[in-house]
Amino acid sequence: MEMLTPEEGRTAVRLARSAVEKAVNGERTTLPALPPVFGEKRGVFVTIKREGSLRGCIGLPYPIRPLGDAIVEAAVSAALEDPRFLPVSRSELADLDLEVTVLTVPRPLECPPEERPGCVEVGKHGLIVSGLGTGGLLLPQVATEYGWDSREFLDQTCIKAGLRPGYWKRDDVAVQTFEGQIFEEKAV
Repeated sequence: MEMLTPEEGRTAVRLARSAVEKAVNGERTTLPALPPVFGEKRGVFVTIKREGSLRGCIGLPYPIRPLGDAIVEAAVSAALEDPRFLPVSRSELADLDLEVTVLTVPRPLECPPEERPGCVEVGKHGLIVSGLGTGGLLLPQVATEYGWDSREFLDQTCIKAGLRPGYWKRDDVAVQTFEGQIFEEKAV
């Protein structure tokens, strides 16, 4: 899977910003003409921050939609449907910073459960933990932002999934890794 160029990354962030602004104003986003990579099915997350604090983060972890459509869907959902926050209001728009993370296809961690911490690269891998009827995902940048080692990262992903810390050691709990190419609005 090819990486996006810096210009394509800037396009992704502009598309997310436009989708958020239109959704908050009750308008629908129609996709502009986009480079070919935006027609490829990719997983993506859109993170919204306000004054450095999380304001919304939603995405599609698996490549089920073309990237352009997935960015719009994730951006609108992050702004209006993240259950942890009230919907973004018009008065907040100028204070928001957006981040788009384009994902590689998640892959199972191919090692015995007790060896999982040694197979997770903090700063490179994002994690998906699933099992016992639930699942959770944390993006690669989360572990770095919080200064977690691989064990803490696995524990926190279990917590995000609604599981107890340490459940990543169980055979009936699956762990997948993925990588993310991060594009920040501030850098645009």
